[in-house]
Amino acid sequence: MASGGGGTKPRTPQAESAPEGPVPVIVMGLGFIGQEIARAALQSEEVEVIGAVDRSPSLAGRTLTEVLGLPAGTFKVQPTLSQAVGRRKGVVLLHATGSRLEQVADQLLEALSHGMHVVSTCEELAFPWFHHPKLAQKLERAAERSGTALLGTGINPGFVMDRLVATLGQVCGPVRHAKVTRMVDAAQRRPALQRKVGAGLTEEEFFRLVDQEGLGHLGLVESAALCALGLGLDCDDYEEELTPVFAEEDITSGAWPVKKGRVAGIHQVAVALAEGQERVRLELTLAVGVDGAGDEVEVDAEPKVRLSIPGGLPGDRATANLVVHAAPRLAAADAGLLTVLELPAGR
Repeated sequence: MASGGGGTKPRTPQAESAPEGPVPVIVMGLGFIGQEIARAALQSEEVEVIGAVDRSPSLAGRTLTEVLGLPAGTFKVQPTLSQAVGRRKGVVLLHATGSRLEQVADQLLEALSHGMHVVSTCEELAFPWFHHPKLAQKLERAAERSGTALLGTGINPGFVMDRLVATLGQVCGPVRHAKVTRMVDAAQRRPALQRKVGAGLTEEEFFRLVDQEGLGHLGLVESAALCALGLGLDCDDYEEELTPVFAEEDITSGAWPVKKGRVAGIHQVAVALAEGQERVRLELTLAVGVDGAGDEVEVDAEPKVRLSIPGGLPGDRATANLVVHAAPRLAAADAGLLTVLELPAGR
């Protein structure tokens, strides 16, 4: 699959300090990632969990303590956001209900209408001007009207393949090219992710689901756009490709067995080009039983920079921590739709 175009949104980076005292937060979406976010928030001294929202009948009405199996207060999980926030002001919503912006936009707009800041794991929100410029403008205007800030973040997009690269680029002169390689053993991740990368499918089943946009990692091209912007590269075209990784032997380490010759996962590439010349290349492999898991960043500039993280950053818990750490920064930011490039570098 391929994508072209994209947009940029130059803004002045936020330089304001975080509010004094813990920032009140509400967690919305108590799936696997939402529960990870709730646990991370409960461990943080910078935020105070005051509520939770999930429309699932199996969760709504239960206490967050019951859902998580650890002390989390006596308040109950509410089915609607308005019931959870009430009249409380200055609340940050930690949002984890979906990856596609069009599917969660109404939830984001509702939160903004309540005067809430929003940190979301929605991958397309990380750089929404690329695929959804009109919706990005609508969210921008809503945030400015309510005097609140809105951000999409996570391990990727949000850190490894964009913000981390931009940070490394600070020590360089003009950047000629940047390459990021992330290899993840999906067997060590949640079953839902293993389904998302097609583990166990035949090649025919894999490409049928790709055509239906039912497989693959959302947000890679958004990371490429953020990476280029953060490195000062004026890119005018973007391309993306998704191919299967096949099991070379029977794999039993995942949530279900994958037979030799069947799909073990995905290899996804996004590139950013300037006048036909490749300037950014992001390569993501998500597959069960992958060898050599890890993250690697190479910045071709003066000086050249290379960073290697053996084993790679743990996606689920890292995403939860990134969301929680962003909350007090967002509460201190100017109103509007932000990107991770505008967050302060430190905690």
